[in-house]
Amino acid sequence: MAEKKKIRVGLVFGGRSGEHEVSLASSNAVMSHLDQEKYEVVPLGITKEGSWLLGTEPRHLIAAEREAAGLVETAQTTAVTLTGDPSVRGLIPVQGGSDLGSQGELDVIFPALHGTYGEDGSLQGLLDMANIPYVGCGVLGAALGMDKEKMKMIFQNVGLPIVEYYAFRRNEWERSPAHIMDEVEQRLGYPTFVKPVNLGSSVGINKAHSRQELEHAINVAAEYDRKIVVERGINCREFECAVLGNDEPLASVVGEIVSSNEFYDYRAKYIDGKSQAVIPADIPQETAEEMRRQAIQAFSALDLNGLARVDFFLEKETGNVYINEVNTMPGFTEISMYPKLWEASGLTYTQLLDRLIELAIERHEDRQRNRTSM
Repeated sequence: MAEKKKIRVGLVFGGRSGEHEVSLASSNAVMSHLDQEKYEVVPLGITKEGSWLLGTEPRHLIAAEREAAGLVETAQTTAVTLTGDPSVRGLIPVQGGSDLGSQGELDVIFPALHGTYGEDGSLQGLLDMANIPYVGCGVLGAALGMDKEKMKMIFQNVGLPIVEYYAFRRNEWERSPAHIMDEVEQRLGYPTFVKPVNLGSSVGINKAHSRQELEHAINVAAEYDRKIVVERGINCREFECAVLGNDEPLASVVGEIVSSNEFYDYRAKYIDGKSQAVIPADIPQETAEEMRRQAIQAFSALDLNGLARVDFFLEKETGNVYINEVNTMPGFTEISMYPKLWEASGLTYTQLLDRLIELAIERHEDRQRNRTSM
């Protein structure tokens, strides 16, 4: 009996993003949990400068960047690009030269990328042009899931409750900073949260309690994106729910984040290790069910596929539930909420990866049914 052919998974990580380091940690965990009997993993590391390196594993890129000594070059490392020719369906060398052979052929891409140029629709468009199945949502869902302003507009349109916010452009801030701060104070008051619109992992986010802090927070956010959003701060508990599926998505149990800092910032998420996850969350069943319902509604409203983590606020004084945002490629580290929520819902990390790859292939096959000519 012939041995069953393994599925070749192109694991893409790193990237030109403020969340580059988070991506390395996520991909390292994904690689260690993929079933080696089912999959052949093809590591594709993207440097901070944007070069695609075939054969560079996450741990090598991590070590090299920590030492600030440049990339670790191995015999297997080749600079590659993704061809836009669907008949090739794989990788080609940047400099021409030797054919990659079977090493360049991929069955599915797992983009363990967070933030810009990976989670915002850019990579998804490239993969669609190459006609390669990939884990996660398509161009539209990725772009909407990354843009906090447009996301909130859609949430409002479908009746999902959100906290009040004010969004503006960097050029507006540079032209009229006093006017922007006056608007924030009149509309929202203090405290407020200031965020770059197109970024995740709490990068560039600060809480402001005064006009001086507000000015500093906006200046920081403006370093990361041309759009800034300011949200009214509320006295709340923070919750997360994981969604899995395509056209018939399922929601996990709800978990609570107890942050070690004043809010769940980058340090609290990835550095100090003191934040706690309570899974399942200690809340009334009807509250958890409402969050799960809203999570699926948000997933469908943004036209998402594959996976998403949906974040919520529960206001302490009123008990009101507010949807905060979705993350279309949540962290996959050992301490990340998305795999932990599904583990508490009955799926191991390895089983979760299996299902995500199945969903990627199912979505791709469904897209092949579309007519492309008259």
